[in-house]
Amino acid sequence: MVRRLVHSPWSCEVYGTTFVSGKDTHKEIMTELLGFRGKQEKRKPFFLSGRGKDWTPDFRIGNIAMDSAPDTRPQRIAAIDALRGFDMFFLTGGLALVVAGINLFYEKSPAWLLKHAAHVQWEGFAAWDLVMPLFLFIVGTAMPFSFGRRIGSEPVWKIYFKVIKRVVVLFLLGMVVQGNLLSFEPDKMSLYCNTLQAIASGYLIAAICLLNLSIRWQVAATAILLAAYWLVMKFVPFSDPAVGSCAAGVLEPDRNVALLVDKYLMGPWQDGTNYAWILGQFGFGAMTMLGLLGGQMLKQIQGHGKKLLCLAAAGLACLALGYFWSLDFPMIKKLFTSSMVLWAAGWCYLFLALFYVLTDVLRLNWLTFFFSVIGSNAIFVYMWTEVCPPTRNFSRVLFTGFSECFGDGRQFVFYLCNYALIWGVLYYLYKNRTFIKV
Repeated sequence: MVRRLVHSPWSCEVYGTTFVSGKDTHKEIMTELLGFRGKQEKRKPFFLSGRGKDWTPDFRIGNIAMDSAPDTRPQRIAAIDALRGFDMFFLTGGLALVVAGINLFYEKSPAWLLKHAAHVQWEGFAAWDLVMPLFLFIVGTAMPFSFGRRIGSEPVWKIYFKVIKRVVVLFLLGMVVQGNLLSFEPDKMSLYCNTLQAIASGYLIAAICLLNLSIRWQVAATAILLAAYWLVMKFVPFSDPAVGSCAAGVLEPDRNVALLVDKYLMGPWQDGTNYAWILGQFGFGAMTMLGLLGGQMLKQIQGHGKKLLCLAAAGLACLALGYFWSLDFPMIKKLFTSSMVLWAAGWCYLFLALFYVLTDVLRLNWLTFFFSVIGSNAIFVYMWTEVCPPTRNFSRVLFTGFSECFGDGRQFVFYLCNYALIWGVLYYLYKNRTFIKV
């Protein structure tokens, strides 16, 4: 604090500038001390300024920040919420809206759109194949921040208890969505069949690594998961009279080690598809760990430029490694192969860098506000759109007649109205700070 002795002459020096009582005004001195330059910026709404509702100013003397009180709030990266919302937008109905919008400019759907708006049947990778890996990646990216405020302030057993509870809840929700859990008929149930269950597995593996390993060993653990899966799929044969057999290295849709292990261990509760779940946990864990390492970059590295450089370098490195590995171990999303994991992670890192630039560097939160609203209640909107088909029927009743008025644009208008309904509910929750977490 600077005090002025009223009846005594005084002088002070601030960064090389000398001020003398009677000659220099308090306004000039405080301008130099507090670093005010020019006109103050007019205050903007929180979603335009990038500051957020809970923004609080910090007071500066020169280049040294002096907070009025210690900030005990958890560090939060806006890019994570926005990127999560971007992913969930496509997963909860946004894909149909985007496809219908693009088709307005074509007489029939172009080949590139048909290719990238659907999953590849077996080998290869399309844009739609990125949705599930990105979901896993974002879960990992948020972990250094969510765990950071617990480590050191809570007993370890309590942290593990919360981890196990979340894993169990996610696993059960996955069975509700696709495993027919609520049918209460065991012969119709599937034990392991949904993205939420893959997230549960990846989250558990990443949590154990985060709580017990240094960053260097977290990198090593990720590499071990990828290499171990490759070794099993490439060099381990499988044979059982009940489920069949395959030689080492066979990666056919109906004959591969991962599929036979699922059939052998889950028996009648295997979901009947050619997705790999049990051995696929190597890939789920590696994907979540790669996201966790992205979160570590955002949290540990100082300076926007260095963070962006590391994210971009990680993305390009993963793309290169994934491509060259695919020459020996093909990209197969249904098996979550190691090459596919690296290829998908490369795009995830680049998307994370892009959203970080928009939200945390340029503070253009108005560009990503639409996605941030969705990302703030990601699990809720996923469960809502998956478990509640009456919502779609409600949209048909409300918007079918209205959309028919737009001729060739009727499909686009219908999906636009449908998603406006979904987003409106999410915005109401967001505005009232209601965030449904697992």
